[in-house]
Amino acid sequence: MLLREKVNGDIAAAMKSKETTRLSALRMLKAAIMNKGVEKAHDLDDAEVLQVVSTLVKQRRDSIEQFAKAGRTDLVDKETAEIAVLEQYLPPAASAADIEAAIVEAIAETGAASVKDMGKVMKAVMPRLAGKNADGRAINEAVRRKLGA
Repeated sequence: MLLREKVNGDIAAAMKSKETTRLSALRMLKAAIMNKGVEKAHDLDDAEVLQVVSTLVKQRRDSIEQFAKAGRTDLVDKETAEIAVLEQYLPPAASAADIEAAIVEAIAETGAASVKDMGKVMKAVMPRLAGKNADGRAINEAVRRKLGA
C-alpha cells in the first residue's frame, strides 16, 4: 500500500473515531502531498511523500521554537501533537551511533581536515543516512564537532 493511500485510510479512521487533532494533522499532510504532486505534475511515490512529511515535521519544530520564545504554550502543544502524528509516517530515527559511523566514514573518504571541508563531508554523510529519519541540524552539529569547530 502506498503511503498516500495509508494517509487517506487514516483520515477516514480519524473521522470515525472523532480524533480532531489527528484528523487536522492528516488533512494538512494530505493537502501538502497533493500540492507537491501538482507542483511536480505527477503522483508522488513513497520517497517523495516521505520528503513532504519530513519537511512538515521540520516546519513544526521551527514553529515550536518560535512559539516557545513567544510564550505561546497552547500553540507549542498543538504543534507537538501534529509532530507526533506525522512521525508515524517517517522511518525510524537514525541512532547516534549510526550518525557517528557515517560521519567518520565520510571524513575518511573525503580527507576532510577542517571546518572548511564541511560541505564535502555533509554531501558524503547524507546519502549514507538515506532511508533513516535523521535531523540535518543534528548531523551538521556533529560534523562540526568532529572537524574541531
